[in-house]
Amino acid sequence: MNAFAAAMDRIYANPSMAAAAVWISAITSEERPIRVIRRAPDRITDFGAGRFVSDTIMVDVRVSDLPDLRSGDLIVIGADSFTIQGEPIRDRERLIWTLDLRPS
Repeated sequence: MNAFAAAMDRIYANPSMAAAAVWISAITSEERPIRVIRRAPDRITDFGAGRFVSDTIMVDVRVSDLPDLRSGDLIVIGADSFTIQGEPIRDRERLIWTLDLRPS
């Protein structure tokens, strides 16, 4: 394990940084507890001469927690349920998935 991976493990273990969640496979209904870092950046979309600002829900998940996930899988955080939309994207080090979510 390199230093970056060790640092990520500590960040995800910190309750101030990451939240407990459950991943549910859309295909097999398998469930797995995971830790996620929640983000909600605004997304700006240009359309003709106008610009639209929309809310987004994104989470970062360790690849070691979920090596095989896909669009349509569910992420449950507390009482909130979200569906992964689009393709999950890994970081340069291949340690973290970035998931774009929509409410289920």
